[in-house]
Amino acid sequence: MQPKNICLVDSAADPRIAPYVSIRERDLTGRGDGRFIVEGRVTLGVLLERSRFEVESLFLCDTRVEPLSQLLQQVPGGVPIYVAPQAVMDEVAGFNVHRGVLACARKGQSGTFRDISGPQSALQADKTILVLNQTSNHDNVGAAFRNAAAFGVDRVLLDAQSCDPLYRKSIRVSAGASLWLPFVHDGSGAEHILGLKAAGFTVWAMTPRSGATPLYKMEVPKKVAILLGAEGPGLPDDLINAAVPVRIPMSAGFDSVNVATAGAIALSYVFNARQMR
Repeated sequence: MQPKNICLVDSAADPRIAPYVSIRERDLTGRGDGRFIVEGRVTLGVLLERSRFEVESLFLCDTRVEPLSQLLQQVPGGVPIYVAPQAVMDEVAGFNVHRGVLACARKGQSGTFRDISGPQSALQADKTILVLNQTSNHDNVGAAFRNAAAFGVDRVLLDAQSCDPLYRKSIRVSAGASLWLPFVHDGSGAEHILGLKAAGFTVWAMTPRSGATPLYKMEVPKKVAILLGAEGPGLPDDLINAAVPVRIPMSAGFDSVNVATAGAIALSYVFNARQMR
């Protein structure tokens, strides 16, 4: 049974699908209209079933309607489901949407770090936080969110220089975790460390420094924040010095792994240490 809110589209010039026009270019330049795009069956399911964001519309290839029929029953009645042939969909998006599944949602009100870092703030109830500093690669941000979800992180903090976790590729790589896992994209690394310490967190700065304490020797505190830097340069010295430097021991001649991988290792260590208590 097809939903009643299906709207057929036969032209790329249809004004109803304007939010989907030239998606890649809009992603790269930054969307200023408060919208973001979700791509793929898995992330659409998360958007409909678990996300805190308002769904504005769906845009599907006509061959995807029947396979998604059960999922589409969860689309609110007032949300239009635009359906078009593959050629029209590709022309609108500006690339081959081989998954044939897009959705548009609204970000809503963006919170600030100050909003969650006061004496009666949300941070008080959190136990594990992942902090990303100048992480500008969308794949890494998406993978970091997926790892955070897997290992029970309460919240993700991203400084203003990190990329948007609601970028289409970040959402896809995160397996939809960035749609439901609480996050704040605001502030600086220094502000994050100060606010986290004031809320009772021990901040572990992940670094390949030889003088840093090996991860396996760390005792997991009641409240811990794992701080990760940019791929390549890593964390700046002032942030490492303001936190507890922690390293992941590796084979001789090799001192680093991908930033999301480093986060997964550290978060897994914390998660499993707490499971064993």
